[in-house]
Order: sequence, then structure tokens, then C-alpha cells
Amino acid sequence: MIVVGITGASGVIYGIKLLEALKELKIKNSLIISDTAKIVIEAETDYKVQDIIDIADTYYDFNDLTASINSGSFKADALAIVPCSMKTLSSIANGYGANTITRVADVSLKEKRTTVIVPRETPLRSIHLQNMLTLSQEGAVILPAMPGFYSTHDTVDDQINFIVGKILDSLKIDNDLFKRWE
Repeated sequence: MIVVGITGASGVIYGIKLLEALKELKIKNSLIISDTAKIVIEAETDYKVQDIIDIADTYYDFNDLTASINSGSFKADALAIVPCSMKTLSSIANGYGANTITRVADVSLKEKRTTVIVPRETPLRSIHLQNMLTLSQEGAVILPAMPGFYSTHDTVDDQINFIVGKILDSLKIDNDLFKRWE
């Protein structure tokens, strides 16, 4: 089971497409959407928040710290926070589990589960880089949303699929979302 957190950074489409890919691959998932991400979803996409919630197998409220998903005894294989705002990244790096996404990340890291963080910010300040280093040193995979150009990306969808494919690779899930280097 993969937990997907979508935070209020630009690039929410990556999280939505990841969720759709997991559904298509028949991989059980749980979803958490931050309050700000709900605003960004409406601003950046044609999706409605409820449409995205309906894709997920299970949905957890962003502000429910009593939800079962916040416990280390909750069985999850991995976590992907896509996109990850710098606020969320900072909270996780500093152990501040003030909401469901940051608490689940805290649990994922302490339980040594695969944790993929897809930061969406540019340019980066030194503190952003330090927070990423801190999380990397704790075992998180830092996967910035930077499409590769060694395979042909004719459309924006191709570039999105490249990133989603790389996230799935980091989660050790076979996929064919992008053309691989040969």
C-alpha cells in the first residue's frame, strides 16, 4: 500500500497522475491532500478535489492527527509526497508533525519505509537544500520534478509521465510511463 500526499506546491498534476497510475496498476493507495493543495488543484487543473479523492482507495483528512494512518502500526509500504512544498519539507526535516502529511512522513522515516519527496520550488535557498540533505541522510529519496531530455518528450504529458515513472521506479514499481535509456 502506497500513501500519496499532495501538498500546496505548484505541480499537483504529478500527484494526481501518480494516483491514477497506482489505480491503473491495481496498487492499493491512501491519499492525503493539504488544504492549500485543494486551492492549487482548482487553480492548476481541470480536476475537482472530489474527483481526486474518488481515485484513491482511502482518503484521510489533512488535519486529523487521530487517524489510524498516523500510527507506526498502520501498514503502509511507502510514502510519496508529490508535490512537496518547502513548508512541508521543512516540517518533516525538523520533526514537526503538525498535520496528517507531516506526521505520516515522520512515521515513514522512523519505520525505515520508502519515502519519496518531490520538491517543487525554484530557485532553492540554502535552507531548502539543507532540509533536503537532512531528509536524504534519514533515508528519504529526494526526487525533484526535473524532466529528463534524453528521451523524446513531445508533450507536457510526456514530461509529467517521465516524473511519475521515476517516482514509481523509486517506489520499486515496474512501469512503462517513459522511454528508458538504451
